[in-house]
Amino acid sequence: MTGLRKSYCSLWIRLVEFKVLRVFFVLRSVRVQSAARERPSSRWRFRMVEPTGVYSIMARSHKFLSICGVAGAALIACTTAAVADGYEYEGKAMAAPEEGRKFTYSFSLMGTSDYVFRGISQTENDPTIQGAFDIGYGIFYAGVWGSGIDFEAAYLDDNVEIDYYAGIKPTWHGAEFDFGIIYYWYPGDTLDLFELKAGVSGSLIDKLSTGATVYYNPNVNGDYGVYEGTVGYEFHEIGGITPSIDALIGYFDFYDNGGVDFTYWNAGLALAVGNITFDFRYWDTDASNAGCFGVLPSTCDERFVFSAGVSVP
Repeated sequence: MTGLRKSYCSLWIRLVEFKVLRVFFVLRSVRVQSAARERPSSRWRFRMVEPTGVYSIMARSHKFLSICGVAGAALIACTTAAVADGYEYEGKAMAAPEEGRKFTYSFSLMGTSDYVFRGISQTENDPTIQGAFDIGYGIFYAGVWGSGIDFEAAYLDDNVEIDYYAGIKPTWHGAEFDFGIIYYWYPGDTLDLFELKAGVSGSLIDKLSTGATVYYNPNVNGDYGVYEGTVGYEFHEIGGITPSIDALIGYFDFYDNGGVDFTYWNAGLALAVGNITFDFRYWDTDASNAGCFGVLPSTCDERFVFSAGVSVP
């Protein structure tokens, strides 16, 4: 097929060369005939050509335009054949237009063997269901997240926690910043609170990500701060499964307002299969039994947590 296209192009090119030469000699003869019919004038320095010469030139011009059309067709045919054979013009490419802001959204649903928040079980070591809905536009984001909880050991009747959050995620020199606000709502109780958030994350090397985040609660009855650092690495896909590992360490600081400061940490393995993720995680804290917020001491102990979730899209 490649040889046939090349022969086709050669035939077109030969035909164009023949037509061009023919028009050249015809125009030259017309020029000579027109010069013979010129009428000299002492006042005007331009040539008067007889009508027959004009019609002849128009006819030849029409033929010349026809030749141009043939040449253009030949060029298009040859170019098409070349592209079809894998040979493309390597001139300067036009820069692709910048992608504008896009509206994004996602849903997620997850089941977990234990809802652990900053090292402390929120379900008295029992399983629960969690879900979220997120939207984004450019650097702006917002969302809502919910989970079942159980604070019966603390004499609280809360069964649901709903978190609302919003913020911006600008980037600078490869680093992504996160400035936002989180509101924790416990329907039917007075535990509601909000936190200000500031974080930064990025990749030092390919597939290795690190991050640091600060949370601050300006509660008039006792403010506090939380400081977290994360590191994670994503491996290459293996048989349709993308494994990754990550770890987190955090410090809860009550700013000397009566609370007991403590450190918490976790490390885990996640296996992503399409939009489904399986997470195996180890949690622990150095919180003493007395400092475990008045709930069951076992809620602050070390534990293994398994979670499975799906996200759309």
